Amino acid sequence: MNLSFDTSLSNEYTSSSQKIRVLTEDWVDRQIYCPNCGRLGIDKYGNNKPVADFFCSNCHEDYELKSKRDSVGLKIVDGAYRTMIERLHSSNNPNLFLLNYDPYNFSVLNFLVIPKHFFIPDIIERRKALSQTARRTGWVGCNILLQCVPRTGKIFFVKDKQVEPKEKILAEWKKTLFLREEKEAEAKGWLLETMICIDKLGKKDFSLDEVYAFESELRIKYPNNRHIRDKIRQQLQVLRDKGYVGFISKGKYKLS
Repeated sequence: MNLSFDTSLSNEYTSSSQKIRVLTEDWVDRQIYCPNCGRLGIDKYGNNKPVADFFCSNCHEDYELKSKRDSVGLKIVDGAYRTMIERLHSSNNPNLFLLNYDPYNFSVLNFLVIPKHFFIPDIIERRKALSQTARRTGWVGCNILLQCVPRTGKIFFVKDKQVEPKEKILAEWKKTLFLREEKEAEAKGWLLETMICIDKLGKKDFSLDEVYAFESELRIKYPNNRHIRDKIRQQLQVLRDKGYVGFISKGKYKLS
């Protein structure tokens, strides 16, 4: 995989944002395969497609591309808040490609995909409405909060300029496809919160008591739930049934 942009494509543009859009879209079009089916080469939509930028003609997955210079960071600036929330409840919400580039060498630093089944309203931050003096007064935008996405929801093709094996990417994608079966936002939110708690432990083998340690944190997020520990056990059972974690012995688990 060549991590350099074809800078000759941007010669006819004067706007920096236009140049980056052309360079990053061309790079994805030439270098990236579909993480769902592995098809080499994904296709680019025309400029009038309102939701997605790329699609796979084999498995019909859609992908939106967001590019950011220097570092991935904790949040990604997105479009209108209302439109984003409506998208989350629709069938055509795309997966997200996130490209982090070096603005001096015009090359890729990091490239990852966040599968669409990790997108729930909880990871969308509403921004303040634009002031009355703004051209689009009252418009409300949003941010995507990357820290609210579990580690397994950030699948890197390129990490710190190192290309990851294709087999690893395809396996990581398949590992969490079970989340698409859960259509109810709160139920999926509980699964994602439990996955984040496991991430915070920072190890493959863990105990039920260690996950219980997040009880107070989860109680703040779900103040109307008076049975947090029961809910934690329930989520671990679901994750076990789906092969996300393995059962070692009573109260002992292992990340698959």
